[in-house]
Amino acid sequence: MKATISEVQVTPIKANEGLVGFASFVYDNSFYFGSIGIYTRPQGGYRLTYPTRGNFNIFHPINREVAEEIEKVIISKFEDVTKMYVGHNSFNTK
Repeated sequence: MKATISEVQVTPIKANEGLVGFASFVYDNSFYFGSIGIYTRPQGGYRLTYPTRGNFNIFHPINREVAEEIEKVIISKFEDVTKMYVGHNSFNTK
């Protein structure tokens, strides 16, 4: 049985040193994960960062397959949400 990623929420922000938004989601209808940073990549595209406290990770995927699935779902949602702002002055990633 494959775990599910649901209740994906993204909040775009005005770009700041590559940070363009935050995300949260529910994993397998059992765990809530939030405060995930969405950053632009210099070569194009996006990457995710997971919250830390000092030098300690609070959480992060340890399996490449799961990490890629989370990234795919969050970035897809982020792109869908930001498409609504194209041509509007309310959101600007510059």
